[in-house]
Amino acid sequence: MGLPTGRGVGTVVGLRAVAVPFVVPGPSGVAVRTRLRVSAVEAGVLREVGGLLGSLASGDLAVRCRDGLDHDGERWAVRKRALTGRSSSRWAGSITKATHDQWALARRGLAAHIRGLEAGIAMVRHRLSLPVGEKGTKRAPGGYRSRREWHAKSRRLTVLEARRDRAVSDWRAGRVRVVRGGKRLANTRHHLTDARLTEGRWRGRWEAARMFLSADGESGKPYGNETIRITPDGHLSVKLPAPLAHLANAPHGRFALAGAVVFPYRGEEWADRIAGNRAVAYTLHRDPDRDRWYVTASWQRKEVPVPPLDAALAAGCIGVDMNDDHLAAWQLDRHGNPVGDPHRFFYDLSGSASHRDAQIRHALTRLLHWARGCGVRAIAVEDLNFDRDKTREKHGRRKRFRRLISRFPTSGLRIRLVSMAAECGLTVIAVDPAYTSRWGAQHWQKPLTTPTRKTTRHDAAGIAIGRRALGHPIRRRTAPPRNDQRDRYGHRTAQAPPDAGRCDGNRPPATDRPPGEPSPNGTRKRRPSASTTVRDAPRTHQWVQDSLTRTG
Repeated sequence: MGLPTGRGVGTVVGLRAVAVPFVVPGPSGVAVRTRLRVSAVEAGVLREVGGLLGSLASGDLAVRCRDGLDHDGERWAVRKRALTGRSSSRWAGSITKATHDQWALARRGLAAHIRGLEAGIAMVRHRLSLPVGEKGTKRAPGGYRSRREWHAKSRRLTVLEARRDRAVSDWRAGRVRVVRGGKRLANTRHHLTDARLTEGRWRGRWEAARMFLSADGESGKPYGNETIRITPDGHLSVKLPAPLAHLANAPHGRFALAGAVVFPYRGEEWADRIAGNRAVAYTLHRDPDRDRWYVTASWQRKEVPVPPLDAALAAGCIGVDMNDDHLAAWQLDRHGNPVGDPHRFFYDLSGSASHRDAQIRHALTRLLHWARGCGVRAIAVEDLNFDRDKTREKHGRRKRFRRLISRFPTSGLRIRLVSMAAECGLTVIAVDPAYTSRWGAQHWQKPLTTPTRKTTRHDAAGIAIGRRALGHPIRRRTAPPRNDQRDRYGHRTAQAPPDAGRCDGNRPPATDRPPGEPSPNGTRKRRPSASTTVRDAPRTHQWVQDSLTRTG
C-alpha cells in the first residue's frame, strides 16, 4: 500500500510505486573526543604500547583471514588464548573483537563491490545491444557514439566480467583483502612525490594508523573500563601488556598520565555513566601531522521509543531537499501549506574529508536551530541512495556529474542529521525521493515566485518532500465534492488526464442534437436567450381577434 504519488490519489500508469514514509530510529550510541595533554616521555610510552598491540592485531587479523568461512567460536577462543600470554586477557578480547569487526566490514565491502560490477556489466550490455548513435532517454542511456567506442566497451565488458568472477570466487571462499592502516595509505608509499610527502612524514602516518589502543568497556568494573580507565577527576591510566610491564608508574602494572582529561561536550553524561560503573569504551589515537594525542569515549544509549508518524507531524514539518552545495528547506503546516519563506543552508564539499564533515555539521546546526524556532517536531528528508548510479558505465563521459554523485554525502549527512536531531528533540522522517524535484517544480515553483522572492527548483522540491511526509499529494489541486464535479458523476478527479490540452472547466452546451431529443448526459442546460429580431421578440400582452361583424 503506497501513499499518494503526487499526481492524485492512487496508482498512476507508467510511474513506479512510492514507498511509505517512515520515522528514522534515533542513534543507539554516543562518541565524544577530547585532546590529551601528554609529555614527551608519556607520548613515547603510548607509542611503544600502541606499536606492540598493533603488531599483535596485525597477526590476529592474518589468522582470521586464513580461517575464512571456517571460523567459529572455538577458533576465536584459540586466538584469544594465544594473545593473552603476550598481552592480557582484556587486551586480547579487544583485539579479537576488533579483528572480527574488520573482517566483517571487508566482507560487506566485497559484496558492495560485486553489486557495483554487476550494475556496470548490465549497463554495458544494454548499451552494446543498441544501435550505434541511438539517443538515450532520461531513464536510460542510448547506444555508444561511434563504432570505435562500441568496440572499446565490448573489451571493457570482458574485463568487468573477469573482475566480477574473481570477486564472486573470493566471496564464496570467504577471502577478504584487508590492510591495517588502509590500502590508500599503503599505496601512497610508492607515490610520495605526487602526495607531497616525505618518507618520514609518511612513516609517521603509517605507524599512527597501525597502532592499537582501544579497549571495550565492561559494566560493573571500576569506572566502566578496566583496561583504559579515566577517573571522575580526569586521571587516565592504561593497563600495560605483559612485555611492557617494566614501564609502569602506578600500581597493578598501570601507566598513568599526569594531565587531566576533560570532556567539554557531554561531560555530565559521561561523568554520570562512570559514576555508576557502566561500560564506557575508550580509544587513544595520535595525529602525526600535529603531533597531538586524542581520546575518544563511546557508550551505548537506551533505545528511545520511535514516536508515531502522526504524532511527529502534528505541528507540521520542514521539508529538506539535499543538494551538492546547500540544503533547501521550507516549513509546512499540518495541512501541507508552505509557511513563510524558504531557507537555504550552504556548505562546501571540496577539500579534505574532515573539512567536508565540518561543513555538513555547521549546515545541519543552522538547520536544526531554525527548525526549533519554527516550533515543528519533524524534519522530512529523502531516502537517497546513489550506489547503483555511481558507475561510470551509466553516465559515460559526464565526469563532472559522476564526481558530483560520488562525493555527495547521502549516508553521512543522514547519519549526522539523525544523531544531531535527537539531541534537539526533533524527529527525522525519510520519504521516497521519486519525482519530488520534477513534481515540486511543476506544481509549486511558479505559483510561489513573486517579484520579491525567486523560488528555485530545490525550494519547490522541499515542499514536495514535506507534503509526501504529511501524506498529502504533491499537486496543489484537490478533487471537488462528487455532486460538484463536471459531469456530476463523471471522470473529474484531482488529476487531469495526460492528454488534456486546456484547463478543466464547464462543458459547453450541446448544439448538435436533433430537435426534441434530450440533452446528452453532463451537458449544461439553459434557456435560450432572447432574439434580437422583431418577430421573435417576447410578448407581454395577449392578442385577441375581434368578430368580423363588428364595424365602425
